[in-house]
Amino acid sequence: MAFSAAFHTCSRPSLILSCRTHKPNFPQTSCFHRTLTVRASTTLDYSKLSVDDKASAPSKTNSWQWKFKDNSINIYYEEYEKERKGPCKNILMIPTISDVSTVEEWRAVASNIVQQVGNVNWRATIVDWPGLGYSDRPKMDYTADVMEKFLVDFINSVDGPLSGSENDLVVFGGGHAATLTIRAAKRGAVKPKAIAAIAPTWAGPLPIVFGRDSSMETRYGLLRGTLRAPALGWMMYNMLVSNEKSIESQYKSHVYSNPDNVTPGIIESRYALTKRKGARYAPAAFLTGLLDAVQSREEFLELFADMANKKIPVVVVSTKGSPKRSKAEMEALREAKGVSKFAEVPGALLPQEEYPAMVAEELYQFLQENFESKD
Repeated sequence: MAFSAAFHTCSRPSLILSCRTHKPNFPQTSCFHRTLTVRASTTLDYSKLSVDDKASAPSKTNSWQWKFKDNSINIYYEEYEKERKGPCKNILMIPTISDVSTVEEWRAVASNIVQQVGNVNWRATIVDWPGLGYSDRPKMDYTADVMEKFLVDFINSVDGPLSGSENDLVVFGGGHAATLTIRAAKRGAVKPKAIAAIAPTWAGPLPIVFGRDSSMETRYGLLRGTLRAPALGWMMYNMLVSNEKSIESQYKSHVYSNPDNVTPGIIESRYALTKRKGARYAPAAFLTGLLDAVQSREEFLELFADMANKKIPVVVVSTKGSPKRSKAEMEALREAKGVSKFAEVPGALLPQEEYPAMVAEELYQFLQENFESKD
């Protein structure tokens, strides 16, 4: 069966997959573009950052070795803090799971929040997922369970960057990252004091458009297998992904809400990440729904509802310019059980990067409401 696809970035991008005999029409997608996107350059040189960028530069960059089965995976993370007297509380910021996932999307928000002056000093850690961003990308079977296992290990490891923070940790997650965090919290594997879900999503590009019947699952498996193949996989991935014009098109169509905010630097950064060794493996899983934490909206809502039972405050930050299907899932959380607060900001699928000041304002207000008055 031949496939024709438009691969769109971020946790709830739209995507068209069709056989030659059927060509569905989804108006919010850019039909039949040849793009799948990943982001970020392979090296970091903070000496070359602009003045504005330096304001968002981390206090420390480092790596942590995640031991998973036969793999020792180098996990990249950044830390942000401002020297002040008194103890700090910790925020873990997790990028949106997507073909372009990386710590870069949270940098400005992290810098903004740690520089706030209040009753609580905040320290932020941003981590890249295994298989994405600046972390290693080994060839292995990436699934929602694997990603959740990583998250749990990163938070709970006695030799990890967050060791000792289990009594004061707040987690901010974008897209699928928020849903995986809440799933881990539901089963008690992590115990954050609060959670922020930024443009939360649960379905990968193909399943949200085409569903999950047996026929489509077979096609997803075929596509996934092709992308993972030694030679053909790279050829297909390069054809679909490593195209700066297509990356720019996707960012302007729905990753960002304002096309003027999509700069050449952003496109260059995302394009560079598509050249990293092993770049195609995790995106192949994301694209075909293997990184989805739940299988339905009902399960999605049940996860959030359980946070009320666990007395974990949750803020949902929706966006005004999200694609239709993504927006519908976010709106389902408005006044839903377990959602302490529902806010809306400009943006589409990556508001923490496109409108970091507005997102930081909402998140810091949430922190003040839940922690400042108690200290």
